[in-house]
Amino acid sequence: MSIDYKAEIERLKKELPVTVVAHYYQRDEVFEMADITGDSLELARKCKADENPWVVFCGVGFMGQSVKVIAPEKRVLMPKIACCAMARMIDGSYFDDSVDYMVERGIAKENILPITYINSDATVKAKVGEMGGLVCTSSNAFKIIEKGLESGKKILFVPDRCLGQNFAIQMGLKSCVIGEGECDPKEADVICFNGFCSVHQLFTLDDIEFYRNKFPGIKIAVHPECDPKIVAAADFSGSTSQLIKYVSELDPEQKVAVGTEYNLVNRMRKKNTYVLSSTKPECPTMNETTLEDLYNTLKSIEDNKPINEIVVDPHTVKYANLALERMLAIK
Repeated sequence: MSIDYKAEIERLKKELPVTVVAHYYQRDEVFEMADITGDSLELARKCKADENPWVVFCGVGFMGQSVKVIAPEKRVLMPKIACCAMARMIDGSYFDDSVDYMVERGIAKENILPITYINSDATVKAKVGEMGGLVCTSSNAFKIIEKGLESGKKILFVPDRCLGQNFAIQMGLKSCVIGEGECDPKEADVICFNGFCSVHQLFTLDDIEFYRNKFPGIKIAVHPECDPKIVAAADFSGSTSQLIKYVSELDPEQKVAVGTEYNLVNRMRKKNTYVLSSTKPECPTMNETTLEDLYNTLKSIEDNKPINEIVVDPHTVKYANLALERMLAIK
């Protein structure tokens, strides 16, 4: 006998003290089942404010960790503990190696201010917090880097090299990438770890040229996780929420090609909106979660045998939360 997953999910949501949350990049059938939707940090903050003790988070691992860091009292389960490829590119030891790289090239450790993108493991956030650093998002990175520079310290930006480079360019600063050419920390303002988002690397200058030739006057809007050459050639660059706002405020007849994850673009206005790629830029790990996975996770709460629970140790919670609080204190 087959299970009507949608009906069962709705039943379990009504009967259990649980909130289902889903990131914008989730597949449509999962996204539609969520009580709360949004971007990663936005979701964690909404979960903290929510009254239910249980959270079922449809996203990738670092997002579930963020809920535990911000609201350690919550029981957080994930239908799939999928791993963001970018977040996996750096761990605590790679972070330490990056600090050592700068120290070996003449920058005293106390003169380094680390900033980590929200797309990172909680252990990395904790190490950043212990060094007096901050977390940032793609929507506030400019402000966080700008504030960080007031300290007179060198910025170590992890893990996304593109985000670090793009905001350095926007601010008229010099940046370099560890492991890419001659990266001299003494000569650069922002020293970037060599990480990246595989989805946002799919967009090319050829894609932009194709759309500009096909639709003269078309707007190109991209995420700052894209390569700096792509951002420079675009009409607009912004975070997920900023891209949504930008597209929604365009004249309905204005064509726009958007360079970010497919599921998100597909949910934007249906008319005159295109995906800036000749291939489908779909995040493989975000798309691992299925309706069956969501049902099984909710059922595990009902059966009092919770699965895929996110656990973060108290030390990591303390210092990762400190890095987040420093970010939130900057207005």
